Amino acid sequence: MLEELFNLIKEQSGDPVVNNPAIPNEINNDVVAEATNTVAGGLRNMVAGGGLQNIISLFTGGNQQSGDNSKSLLSNPIVNMMIGHFASKLISKYNVGGSQANNIAANLIPNVISSLISKSNNSSNTGFSLETLLNSITGGQSTQVVQQQQQTSGNSGFNFQDLISQFTGGGGGQQGGGGLMDIVSQLAGGAQDQQAKNGSGGLMDLIKGFIK
Repeated sequence: MLEELFNLIKEQSGDPVVNNPAIPNEINNDVVAEATNTVAGGLRNMVAGGGLQNIISLFTGGNQQSGDNSKSLLSNPIVNMMIGHFASKLISKYNVGGSQANNIAANLIPNVISSLISKSNNSSNTGFSLETLLNSITGGQSTQVVQQQQQTSGNSGFNFQDLISQFTGGGGGQQGGGGLMDIVSQLAGGAQDQQAKNGSGGLMDLIKGFIK
């Protein structure tokens, strides 16, 4: 999923990065990798801190199906956190001026998140889903949670959408014998393990491996 995210950001980086004179061409891919690290690391940190419901709300809250809706994402605290982090990296690592860095981050990150939400909610996009995204940042914990719910409930048809419904009010919070707090804790533990295994530096090394 990380490689798909990298390629998605690369697709979105034309005007903000590639065609931007503030970014030297020789570091275009490095900046795309940094943006990928910002998004993946930001989501992982949110899950690790117990903020799974905030991510589910971000991905299921409204019909954000086009780039036009990226402007509404500017008011989302998760997206704002990513914008600030990415802008600071542009300034500190790539010597981009403050106002330019803020403009680049404010243009690129919301468009990326909007596109990621759209693709994740499109059932024909098998490479993108909230489950695969969460799996990539929790070491496969979201799939394990679904399997556990299937076993404890005896419902082999239970899937990740059923799990999401527990967070959005459709499942009563205790379906399959596992409370929401148990699910949040399990995914948080998986994200924390991934943080310990490959912190921000290790994650960046993985992402740079996608540069061709």
